[in-house]
Amino acid sequence: MTDFRSIETFLWVVKLGSFRGAAQRLNTTQPAISQRIAQLEREMGVKLLNRDHRVASPTPSGRQMMVYAEKLIGLRSEMMAEVGDRSAMRGALRLGVAETIVHTWLPRLVKSVNEVYPNLSLEIEVDITPNLTARLLAQEIELAFVLGPVSASGAHNRVLCDYPIGFLASPALGLGDGPVARQDLARFPIITFPRKTQPYETVRALFNTPDLPPIRLHASTSLATVIHMANEGLGIAVIPSAIVENELADGRLQLLDTDLKLPPLTFTASWLASPDAVAIERVANLAEQIAQARVVVDEVETARH
Repeated sequence: MTDFRSIETFLWVVKLGSFRGAAQRLNTTQPAISQRIAQLEREMGVKLLNRDHRVASPTPSGRQMMVYAEKLIGLRSEMMAEVGDRSAMRGALRLGVAETIVHTWLPRLVKSVNEVYPNLSLEIEVDITPNLTARLLAQEIELAFVLGPVSASGAHNRVLCDYPIGFLASPALGLGDGPVARQDLARFPIITFPRKTQPYETVRALFNTPDLPPIRLHASTSLATVIHMANEGLGIAVIPSAIVENELADGRLQLLDTDLKLPPLTFTASWLASPDAVAIERVANLAEQIAQARVVVDEVETARH
């Protein structure tokens, strides 16, 4: 009798185009994948996969099989999610996270996942949005919290939160007593997100005007480094103020008063359509709830000040 494990293995070999990719996705070995496919082909009595030049592609029978495999795996996931106990949601979810989220509400999400789905583990990778998007589309991660939305066939996006970007500096720079003009900002190094990111390009364009000298724009893949440099008075940080609440509260940093406006950073939970996406969607739901709750708190604090 054909079991779900063999059907799931076949599905991922087709989706990823290789036995190696399926082995990594299912946390097993290539020989185990080969054995499951061979067993499935024996039970079905037909050849399901072509194995040419290390690329696995479905035969005509395999394409028919894929239609039913997606339905079966999808129904199984729905059944486990709706009927089973929360502890039945198990396995590992590969999650890619932009660093802004790490500095704000990611710890609360991890705590919630531990409480709600105690047998579901998170494998977390922190990187910039372009890299995480590429890894998502290559199916090397299953869920990404990135500057979105992700524009690709089969991609699902759910808006999580918006974070305004501010100009933040140490009081040692002497810029916190009143409105600060663009020319005054340009006298100092600007420290922000790494190259190839949306914020970096926006900041560069903002200061790339004929009336200003060439800007000293420092980029870093580590927001912790950006914050430390700003604390040390080495330049003006252009980052979301939400990630430096402690530094603002104790006076290590000041939010500068300037008429320069940068678009807020809009983060989405993004994932690819998949028949077993129930766990992904459940974690995305939790992330949305936590992120929106955080936004409400931030708005209340802003109103108080």
